[in-house]
Parts: sequence; C-alpha cells; structure tokens
Amino acid sequence: MPIRVLPAEVAGKIAAGEVVERPASVVKELVENSIDAGASEIRVEIREGGRRLIQVADDGCGIPGDELPLAFARHATSKLTDVVDLDQIATLGFRGEALASIAAVSQVSVLTRPREQRLGQYIRVDGGQIVRQEARGGAAGTIITVENLFQNVPARLKFLRRPQTEAGHIHDTVTHYALAYPEVRFSLTTDSRATFQSSGSGNLYDVLITVYGLEVAEKMLKIETEDPGGTPSGTGLRIAGFTSSPSLHRANRRYLSFFVNRRWIQDRSLAYAVAQAYHTLLPVGRHPLAVILIDMEPSEVDVNVHPTKREVKFRRSQTVFSAVQRSVRHTLVERSPVPPMPHAARTWPTPGWERHQALIAAGKEESISTQMAMDLYRPLEGQAQSGGELQPVGPVRLPLLRVVGQVGQTYIIAEGPQGMYLIDQHAAHERVLYEQMMAEQSEASVATQSLLEPVTLDLDPLLTGILEEYLEALQRMGFALESFGGTTFLLRAVPSVLNAPDTRAAVVDILELLRQGDDPLAEQAEEHLIAAVCKRAAIKAGQTLSQEEMQQLIRRLEQCESPRTCPHGRPTVLHFSVEQLEKEFGRR
Repeated sequence: MPIRVLPAEVAGKIAAGEVVERPASVVKELVENSIDAGASEIRVEIREGGRRLIQVADDGCGIPGDELPLAFARHATSKLTDVVDLDQIATLGFRGEALASIAAVSQVSVLTRPREQRLGQYIRVDGGQIVRQEARGGAAGTIITVENLFQNVPARLKFLRRPQTEAGHIHDTVTHYALAYPEVRFSLTTDSRATFQSSGSGNLYDVLITVYGLEVAEKMLKIETEDPGGTPSGTGLRIAGFTSSPSLHRANRRYLSFFVNRRWIQDRSLAYAVAQAYHTLLPVGRHPLAVILIDMEPSEVDVNVHPTKREVKFRRSQTVFSAVQRSVRHTLVERSPVPPMPHAARTWPTPGWERHQALIAAGKEESISTQMAMDLYRPLEGQAQSGGELQPVGPVRLPLLRVVGQVGQTYIIAEGPQGMYLIDQHAAHERVLYEQMMAEQSEASVATQSLLEPVTLDLDPLLTGILEEYLEALQRMGFALESFGGTTFLLRAVPSVLNAPDTRAAVVDILELLRQGDDPLAEQAEEHLIAAVCKRAAIKAGQTLSQEEMQQLIRRLEQCESPRTCPHGRPTVLHFSVEQLEKEFGRR
C-alpha cells in the first residue's frame, strides 16, 4: 500500500487512545487542569461509571473567552512556551493534548468565566468539531461536561468494565489527588449519590481518615524525615507522608501511593524501596500501605516520558531510592508500636468442634487451623475403611502414596510405586477445596457457617464495585452479605472451608484477588471466585502438619479429577522416578 497521511479525524482518535484509556483517564486530565488553574474546590460528578457523563467543576482562574476555541486545538497549552521549559515543569499538565483527545471521542461542553470578566463563555464540541459557542452567565471558574464517552470508538467502548468497576477507578483517581492536595476540597458524586468528600483543611491526616477510614489511619505512622541524610546538595530532595505500622498490611501493592512534586506516579523501584524498608517486618506475601510525598527540584526529574504522565525518570534514581528507603525504615524503627491482638470472629459450633478443641488443648494438633483439621480428618464420601486405612474408590489419577515426611513446612515427601513424589501442601489443598466447592456448587448445597456477630466491611469504591460485580456468585458460594449503606457491607456467614483468624481481612484479600483479573479461570465468574476463596482458605506454606494430616491430604488429592495442578495452574506434585534416582546415585 502507498504511504499517505492519515485524515485528521483518524489521527485524532489514534492520539486520543494514548491519553484516554478509560473514564478515569478523563477525570485525571480534567482534575489536573483544575489544580493547575489554582482551584480551591473541585467537584466531580459521574453517571454510569463515566460512560454517560463526567462533569468536573472548579473555582479556578477560568479560560478567557477568546482563547476557549484554541483550548481544543492539539498541542495548545499555557503551561510552557519553549523546549527549555521542559526542564523546569512545575505544573501537572503541559502537553496540550488532554482536551483535544477527550473531545475526539466524546461530546464536550465547557462553561467558563475568569474572575475579572462579568460574562462567561460556553462552547460545545462534538467529535472534535466545534458546533456551538456563545456568551453565558456563570460562576467564576470552569465547568467541563463530557458525555457519551467513546461513542464514536466502539472498539474501545466494549472493553470497558461494568459501571461499578469504572466508578471505582474514578474514585481511586479523585482520592489520590485529594491525598496529594489536602488543601483543595474534593467531592465526588456517583449517580446522584455523594461517595467522597475531603475537607480541604490542608492536613494530610484528615484526608487519610476520609480515604481509608479511622481504623486504618490510626495505624499509619507519619514520616517526619524532611531531609534524608546523604542526599547531594542542589536536589532539594525531601520525603514526607505516612506509612503503615507492621501490623497493618494488604495482599498486594495497590495501597502504595507515590507523589513526585505532588504528581501521582507509578514506580516499581520506589515500591521496592518501601518493601526493603519493611524487610523482616511483614509476613511473606504481604505489603504495607504508604503515602509517600517526594519533593525535589523540577530539573531533577523528567515527567515527559509517558503519554499518561504516570511514569517519570529521575536524574539520580539511586539517590531517590535510598532516601525513600531510609526515611520509611527510620520511621518504622523509631515509631512502630507493639501490634495489638487481632479480633477473631467467632462462629457457631460445627460437628466435631468439641473434639478438636480438646486436641488443641492437649497440644496434639500442630499449627494448622481447626477447620482445616476437621476437613482433613473427615472421611471422604464414597470411601470405605479397611483395616484402619482409607481405601480410595472410583477413578484414581495419582498412584497410592505413602507419606514419608515434610520439608521446610511446605512440601510433603511421599513414596509411590514409581519413585518419590514432592507435594506442595498449599497447592494441593487448593485443588482439594476447589473441587469440593465446585461439586457443592453444582448440587446447590454449599456448606456455610454463620458468624456469631456480623462483620462490618468498610470497602473503598473500587473493591465495592468488584463486590457488586460478583455479589450473586458470592451469595451462591455461601457468603451472606448485605448492604449497610454507602460502601459498607455486613458479612453474616462464610463458606465452611474459609476459616481464618481475621474474617474481614480474608474477604478483602478475596476481593483483591478478583480485582487483579489474572486468573486463568477469569472467563467463568463463579469458577474464578471459587479459586480465589480456595487460595485464601488453603493451608499455607510454613504450617506444620502431622503425619495423619499429611496422609489424609494426599488421600483427598488422589480423589480429585485434576490432581496435578492447583486451580491457578501451578503444579501440585513433582515426580522423581526410580530411574532418575538410581542415575543420580550412580546405580546406572
């Protein structure tokens, strides 16, 4: 095909795809413009997760009427004038692409009035073309309304998630800018319901309470290292913010928030710096919460390296890494309190409860949950006992194995007719629970246990959207959930396989696993949910099992339809044949 210049309309939609990924991208760009305009109050309203409507109103400086049409031209900006200005960028926006990109894939209207003008200007842009402009009255500031996002880009529209999920991403964006600018009063209204409101007091701790709740905020430690030692002169490097005490942690890194000169960024090296600061202080696989504010000279950081401006490049990256690590570690060493005893949710008695309480009291049960012990001791349906040993019936997909021992409190060593087998106890138990729950689900007879006292779940809107998306499947799985207003839910019952000291944390972890969406079973909502529940409920690495418990786990694994992998695709069993062993020992 011959080389040719693309039409302006096609080029505009291609460029818009780099800037506008989803409704939250639109909110991000418009909020940044409001902040750059010096607004002290920013109001965001959305409908249908931002697809139907996004409106951002501020009390900033406004746009002069004669410059308003130019604001929708590509690469038109008031933030810089020359290439040398790229070395000293002090504003959030600077490329002049946001409004043009948004207007290319939606219908946009703007009502703006600078304070020095008595009359404002109104303009409407449809698909990148100005269709109306007139003088109108209005309050000082700017109101931008975006309607029917991606109406002319159906390929992008079909990849959007449910409205609740998209609304959660928008809430995530607004709350992060509220953390970066505590002196600005932010509000978010979702489908005519107020979902977020910051005070604008200028106190970051007040915003932490609003975003994460008082219970979490009380466990956050203030980082007071203003000028980390060892930083080169001239960088102006200062670290501030809050980080969680070691008793407060989450299942993933989503709660690590980094701001460079109050710009919200994503940086793996900084996340690793925080992780290093918590070395030996957190359980394996758990991550802290942190709000890290990094202030430095604009010339020391390049923000013009990514279309969405979410990634930056530091001139002295190792210096920034070390400063963040030292500041967080210093805060933990100096101010970390003794962790309180977590409150464990009590449950109604289940069959065999008294027996296993007696075993625990006698010290005969090792570090394994009571529910897990009951699961392992309970004979499988369809099994017959002969001479005290459980004899498997039906199709056997693993050979009969004899447990030899346990390695590293993680792997079970077993002997079979064809050699030696290593079984990952966590992966194996995941597979057992997964097939058990799938069988119960197919028969509509999922075993549940009622909580003696309801557990209150205070979720952020992103996890609320995930919960609402999977709510029916959760209820079929044995979770008894009911709305308690806003983003709060009451949990009254859980599946019997889920027995954890902290039920609230277990449910949050399950929602986080669902949010990640990286499960090979993601196309089947209920299977995806069951896999997430089993991952949280299964035996963990590091738990000591008795000989009887290991043998019973192996017997249950032998009964599975697909015993060789866990529900997430990891192997459960490794086989070392007799021939391999003889070869390694020089017998062949």
